[in-house]
Amino acid sequence: MSDELIPLSHCVTANRQDNLPVAFHSGHYYYADKFYAAVRHWVNRLQSEPFPRYALYTEAAYPFAVMLFALFHAGKEVWIPGNNRPGTAQQLQQQKCRLIGDWDKTQAVDYCLESSDCFDLPLLPLNSADIQLVIFTSGSTGQPKPIEKRLVQFQLEIATLEKLWGKHLASATALSTVSHQHIYGLLFRVLWPLSAERCFHSRIYINPEMLVNAIQDTAAYWIASPAHLKRLDQSSLWDALTGLNAIFSSGGPLQPATAQQILANSGQSVIEIFGSSESGGIAWRQQHNEPDTAWTLFEGMTFIRKDDLWQLHSPYLAGKAGLPLDDQLDLQNDGRFILQGRLDRIVKLEEKRLSLTELEQRLTDTPWIAEAFTLVIAKNREGIGAVCVLNQNGLKQLKVKGRNQLIKEIRSALLNWFEAVVLPRKWLFVDRIPMNAQGKVEQPILMQLLDLNKRKFPQVLGFEMTCDSAHVTIKVTDKLIYFPDHFSSYPILPGVVQIAWAEYFGKLFFAIDEPFLNMEVIKFVKVIQPEDELKLTLDWKSEPGKLYFNFRSEAGVHSSGRLVTKQS
Repeated sequence: MSDELIPLSHCVTANRQDNLPVAFHSGHYYYADKFYAAVRHWVNRLQSEPFPRYALYTEAAYPFAVMLFALFHAGKEVWIPGNNRPGTAQQLQQQKCRLIGDWDKTQAVDYCLESSDCFDLPLLPLNSADIQLVIFTSGSTGQPKPIEKRLVQFQLEIATLEKLWGKHLASATALSTVSHQHIYGLLFRVLWPLSAERCFHSRIYINPEMLVNAIQDTAAYWIASPAHLKRLDQSSLWDALTGLNAIFSSGGPLQPATAQQILANSGQSVIEIFGSSESGGIAWRQQHNEPDTAWTLFEGMTFIRKDDLWQLHSPYLAGKAGLPLDDQLDLQNDGRFILQGRLDRIVKLEEKRLSLTELEQRLTDTPWIAEAFTLVIAKNREGIGAVCVLNQNGLKQLKVKGRNQLIKEIRSALLNWFEAVVLPRKWLFVDRIPMNAQGKVEQPILMQLLDLNKRKFPQVLGFEMTCDSAHVTIKVTDKLIYFPDHFSSYPILPGVVQIAWAEYFGKLFFAIDEPFLNMEVIKFVKVIQPEDELKLTLDWKSEPGKLYFNFRSEAGVHSSGRLVTKQS
């Protein structure tokens, strides 16, 4: 790396150091000559296309960087979605976006990364004040919301980050477990390394073990989220993490216990970044030996209280008007602040105001719950759903007293603080709160699980999930519509319903966009009757396109098989 940043406007025209790779992609290092050539190749192609607006999605970060700067230099407007699901693609096309990148999973894209042509194509530095891109934030409802950004805003933020941590990072390589399709990953794993001449790894490392294996003997730093960091445990590869130049985290506050565990086992004090898609970075903190929950504002940031709301004034924001924040802040005498929840998590039920943040806090204050997330379920009558991770005491109570009694005791404890009308009506007990790659709670999954049609689906008692497997504990209630007709004297759950449930939950938990075309090795071993409790295990193998399912109870396997999306 050099002592001075390369402006983002000059990323494809600057003279980079020849011995410093731009990125590590598919087992190879790519240097400036290959990066510039690939960008020029695509500029030449894109300039001949009539489309003014493109939606860019790639699985890997290096092709993303090539395409992003090619689109900029070709004079295109760039939209960066958070995923490449069919519904997202349809919405973007309705916005007149031309899709480019990894949208069709059945076809590999040639990004021409080894291109050597178009060296004679002259490229001039970009005007960073004019170059615009659109990113998305999930907002409080989970509905994607487009946010316009200018390249100059990212450049200002990079300058702040480099001033704070550039010398500490030195020439370390950026490795990440978060996606570049969101602002945090875009800035930290692509734009900042490009500007600072640090190499970045193109692939995303979905777990710490994969990341550690990729470090080898090179200096590196980790771009993570609370969702990844809290999964570290005593069996994690702490020695390798000790050698990192830094660990960054964003997407939500890191729990003090997690911060202290990482510090105790690796000596790393995680650098947390607080901000949003709208605001960019606002503040940072490190929770050292004594847990310190206060945040330090980045240089140039100020808060102003207006009409009971905090407004942010930031050099990263276009215009002079302050940005209203949805966060409750406690401003300290030293200029730092403490987060006290979000204003947009205040809901009204039966004319009663309820803070979901406070409800979650009271849940974790009980003797049985380690983590909690609550949300509003809107149907005929609005109610609250609670998703809880039980601690050891809670797991013991669940086993000894049963689910209904445990819920009764939790509700009784909550009555010390809340009226009965606002208490959760639906409950899920999980091994951990499901998070996406950005450390945000997977609200759509939780909403669907808490709000299943009681007449057509089983009651979900809890679930565990990873990226390619899920274990769902269910109760087959006697209220289901299938029992009266199958059969009145000896009701059993039809096999076709079991297959339909496997398909429904499979598509809920995994990114399965294709329809199932056929079935393999379907076996019905034991009947399933009303009030049976079972565990549905699902394993998704994306390459062959097969969903393996298995219904099991204490009596053994009831049914199993495979649902197939591809013709053999």
